Amino acid sequence: MIPESVIKYQDEIWQAIGDTFVMVGISIGAAVLIGLPLGTLLYLFRRGQRYENKPLFTILGSLVNIIRSFPFLLLVVFMIPFTRIVVGTSIGTLAASVPLSVIAIAYYARLVEQALLDVPKGVVEAATSMGASTIQLVVKFLYVEARSSLVLGLTTATISFISYSTVMGIVGGGGVGDFAIRYGYQRYETDIMVFTIIIMIILVQTIQYAGSRLSRWLDRRS
Repeated sequence: MIPESVIKYQDEIWQAIGDTFVMVGISIGAAVLIGLPLGTLLYLFRRGQRYENKPLFTILGSLVNIIRSFPFLLLVVFMIPFTRIVVGTSIGTLAASVPLSVIAIAYYARLVEQALLDVPKGVVEAATSMGASTIQLVVKFLYVEARSSLVLGLTTATISFISYSTVMGIVGGGGVGDFAIRYGYQRYETDIMVFTIIIMIILVQTIQYAGSRLSRWLDRRS
């Protein structure tokens, strides 16, 4: 039976779930649109790769490492001025999506770099011997060979983004985690806390299952 407290706050719960989907959805989009190319550049600029460039690799790698080394809560606060410039406000779901997207880009970029490094050197050598351009090398060889790992990496990253989104209440971002703290913890309503934890578990398990299935399907197509 659903607790009365859950029924009482059902509108707020749905709003929190919607806020979480918005924040995580935007961060996933940023990870794919920016993190994927960034991770690819890190791979291409590495020593021994087609466009070996130590200065650029060092700069990009250091930037990614600095972002990833920030405690996320401090990053949110640190980025408030930048967030205000980007979306016009430092409060709300869209504002919360800005620092979440930044960490998503850095996080996924490293996963992409690692996935591409795992591609056998023979694949790169074969592409080069056939006269493949850089775009062809990346899209038709590297991404195809690493597609299963890229999907698994994005799945892992998405679960991390959900975890990060739970602290977005500091900038009024809302979300399931923020709802659990405000209504479950601060008001001592244990039923609300337990219910929201169950929602998070179901959400994470669903994403992990879907990502793993898709990764296995892509791997079989290799």
